[in-house]
Amino acid sequence: MIELSENYALARLTTVRAGGAAELFARPGTIAELRELLAWARGAGHAVSVVGSGSNLLIADEGVPGLVLHFERELARIEQVEGGLRCGGGARLPAVAARSAALGLSGIEFGVNIPGTVGGAVRMNANAYDGSLAKILVWAQVVTAEEVEQRTPDTLGFAYRSSSLRRDEFVAAARFSLESAPPEAVRSTLARMRALRHEAQPKGIKTFGSTFKNPPGATAGQLLAAAGAAGLRVGGARLSRKHANFVENVDGATTADIVALMALARERVLEHAGIALEREVHALGPVSFPWEEQAGAG
Repeated sequence: MIELSENYALARLTTVRAGGAAELFARPGTIAELRELLAWARGAGHAVSVVGSGSNLLIADEGVPGLVLHFERELARIEQVEGGLRCGGGARLPAVAARSAALGLSGIEFGVNIPGTVGGAVRMNANAYDGSLAKILVWAQVVTAEEVEQRTPDTLGFAYRSSSLRRDEFVAAARFSLESAPPEAVRSTLARMRALRHEAQPKGIKTFGSTFKNPPGATAGQLLAAAGAAGLRVGGARLSRKHANFVENVDGATTADIVALMALARERVLEHAGIALEREVHALGPVSFPWEEQAGAG
């Protein structure tokens, strides 16, 4: 079996740069290595998690028990196939978009503005700027300790930024159906999308992207700004003044700082607009979101 690291600091793998260490950590590069690790972890009683590009992710300050994986080599490869691309689950979406442009393939340009991996995008049914992963996905290769299975979009339970994938199911690869287009036209689209993102969202800072989901008929950023939450700060964490739905790590923020800031901002929106925002950011390890615990108790 490939080498395991103990007490591996995970903050370095996240875009917000906060949180503790993984009890055990490994970097599988093939499906065979991934299955071996999953089978070993099951036999040893260890939970398994994956950290991809580390966006849209909060790591518990206390760390993450069990085994944490980071996909590399074959599991992060981007390859041209007939009618599109085949990408490893660890491939980063901006890199996939750039590769498609170089090859004169259109349909995944929206990925340039999603700082995540292919596996995370499938799990979250990623979408941005009128582009949707579900529209171009042919199949996803889903791996567990027991089997490797190809699933089509109609069997992945896609809903708004979610899927039916279980915690013990991991996306090792995905195939996308793309259309031929002049490379310069695709590159022009990428440039325009990057410009739109840079104009609307903070850049050059440590953040995990959107904090809360957009409720029907509104955007979380607009609701937070209207409630006076832009620039709100707890410890080293602050809500961006440029886009209030982005948490910025401005001074050594802990995950506890970020959660407390989220709770305070959410309460302001609830008081101002009567809307209970739902978090979009995911968590690894024992991260407690007080408003969800209260709802569960009720």
